[in-house]
Amino acid sequence: MTNAIRIHRHPLSGHCHRVELFAALTGINYETVDVDLANGKHKEEPFLSLNPAGLVPVIEDEAKVVTDSNAILVYLARTYAPDWIPADIEQEALVHKFLAFAAGELASGPCAARLITVFGADLDAARALAVSKRAFTYLEDYLEGKEWLVGDRPTIADVAFYSYTAHAPEGNVSLDEYPNVRALLARIEALPGFVAMPVTKVGLAA
Repeated sequence: MTNAIRIHRHPLSGHCHRVELFAALTGINYETVDVDLANGKHKEEPFLSLNPAGLVPVIEDEAKVVTDSNAILVYLARTYAPDWIPADIEQEALVHKFLAFAAGELASGPCAARLITVFGADLDAARALAVSKRAFTYLEDYLEGKEWLVGDRPTIADVAFYSYTAHAPEGNVSLDEYPNVRALLARIEALPGFVAMPVTKVGLAA
């Protein structure tokens, strides 16, 4: 590709980071456009013309506009990095299972816990911590003897898993009990092109 895709984002959003991380890992040419969420720019034009739901991330790929972080991962992989989605149908189904896990358990667990400490969100901290514990206990057991979530190489499932898991301590969610989870984080961080999301010094990360 020649023209850069534009990633409309907030730099502290894990949903946005997973899109930027995937673009960086796969060598997709991109530029970031920061959206001023604090002043409500995501609820105004011209952003609403890109995403009427008023949510980041959004990408522009020439005339194409794609919203929702996991949908964006699928789009980018299909368009520019097809080896990040397995050709085997059963493995592809498993990738989509983990995308749903990222949108479900990770969003209502470590993501929600972090929203409370980083952004002051009015959410149930006890519930977020309980969901986080269940999610990471499941992942810890699932990852026993595995290097990646699906198959023998990284996929978009690992990218969707990374951001809110790596930054879970910011939401008072400890990863100390989950060595397999931490090992997967380390493998992702060792990939060529890896880019980190800024650390916020709150919660256990303070």
